[in-house]
Amino acid sequence: MADVQGHRGARGLWPENTLAGFARAMELGVSAVELDCAVSRDGVVVVTHDPELNPDVTRDAAGRFLEHTGPRVRDLSYAELRSYDVGRLNPASAYARRFPDQEPLDGERIPALADVLTLVRTRGGGRVRVEATGTLALVSIMAFDWRVLAAVQRLMPQAATVALTDEQPGADTVRRGAPHPSPWLGGLDPRSCDDSIPRLVKASGAGTWGPDYLDLDAQRIEEAHMLGLEVVPWTVNATADMERLLALGVDGITTDRPDILRRLLAAQGRPVPPAVERA
Repeated sequence: MADVQGHRGARGLWPENTLAGFARAMELGVSAVELDCAVSRDGVVVVTHDPELNPDVTRDAAGRFLEHTGPRVRDLSYAELRSYDVGRLNPASAYARRFPDQEPLDGERIPALADVLTLVRTRGGGRVRVEATGTLALVSIMAFDWRVLAAVQRLMPQAATVALTDEQPGADTVRRGAPHPSPWLGGLDPRSCDDSIPRLVKASGAGTWGPDYLDLDAQRIEEAHMLGLEVVPWTVNATADMERLLALGVDGITTDRPDILRRLLAAQGRPVPPAVERA
């Protein structure tokens, strides 16, 4: 069964990185939910993609969308973070136009990671994984900064790790051909692996490669599989791109629209993750 990973829950359908969004994604039926973490001023690990409050998704206690980015998550206590509503997209933003089908869920707050893990443990029935730091039995730890992977492998060797890469202009974390190794790669150098990204990922110690889907072709996927790696590209939302990648043999797909991926898999006669009954 192809791995159906809901990106930030399923942000194309429900507010990202929220308890309700994760619950709805599991009710739809996903293999895993991908999420992002930050730490509040008082040391609470919270689930949010942005190091600073994002005006595209954040309203203050009076219900007004923030006019500017900020403040920083690490400068606010957990209680202060909980005063903001992240259950709706700012309709005036370009971000909202990217996700016209997102259903607002007013009143959603930035959750603590512990609460998300509790939700997955109690509702996921052991079938839904969390793609972030947390309970080892449920978790794959993903990072673009491979120093994080090295630390996890040293401190928590039982944890699954996923090496993320992006080679697109303006976001290149690999930097093949650069005079110096990329700081993202934890001291590894593509030249030592004949510029093979699958071999570079294998050298990182990760068991899964998470590339930008635009960077994938059949040869790379075949090489990764020969090395014993799983390949789960991100963030794939168009049906045509999903079809191409599934035909190439990827092991899963991270998407904002797991509903589209599920329909495609079902149409191809492939099994899909079971839905979770609504609480």
